[in-house]
Order: sequence, then C-alpha cells, then structure tokens
Amino acid sequence: MPDPMPALNRLCKWRAHFAGWMLGTRAKEDPEAQAVRDIFEKYLLLRVEVTALTKILLEKRVLTLEELHAALIAEAEELMRMLEERWPGVRAVDDGLSYDAEKVKAATWWRNWKP
Repeated sequence: MPDPMPALNRLCKWRAHFAGWMLGTRAKEDPEAQAVRDIFEKYLLLRVEVTALTKILLEKRVLTLEELHAALIAEAEELMRMLEERWPGVRAVDDGLSYDAEKVKAATWWRNWKP
C-alpha cells in the first residue's frame, strides 16, 4: 500500500506561500506567520481528505451525486444560519456579505475589533 505522507507533506509546502501572500515576508519564527501557516495546512489537508472520501463514496455508489448535492446545500444553509446567529446583522448573499447597520450597531461583536 502506498504511503500518502510524502505527497501530503509536499502539498503542505504551499502553506508558506499562502502565509507570505497574506502577511508578506516573515521570519519562520514569527508567531503570526506560524498561525497562518498552520491554518492553511489544515485547509489543504481537509480539502484533500474530504475530496478523496467523497470520490470513493461516489465510485462505490454509497451515495449519488444528487444526494451529495442535497446534503451540501443543507449543510451550507445550516452553517450560514449559525454564522448569522453568531454575527447578528451579517448575512451572505450571492454577491458578498450584507450588513444590516441597525442590527450590527445593536450587537456587541464588533466593539473590540482592531481598526
């Protein structure tokens, strides 16, 4: 059985590129850059794992593409509902985020944001 670790380790080299893209050139020891690299590593690995599992499930006919699409829509809508609950006054629309100024103003989540 082939070992996936070399390919996964090679893929995760992209984390440094994305950290540089977001923060500019930083020392490897910079805590902010380390955090961004760690986050992107998780995103990259999650993408590969979920895509691989989905491909196997579809190929083995454990689920259909229609069932997958319905589940994706339901999960996306539920997560958006949870995010709207967490961030009152903000919601996703087709062309970006919509902010209801009155609801945002009444909420407390924005008060400690850095300028």
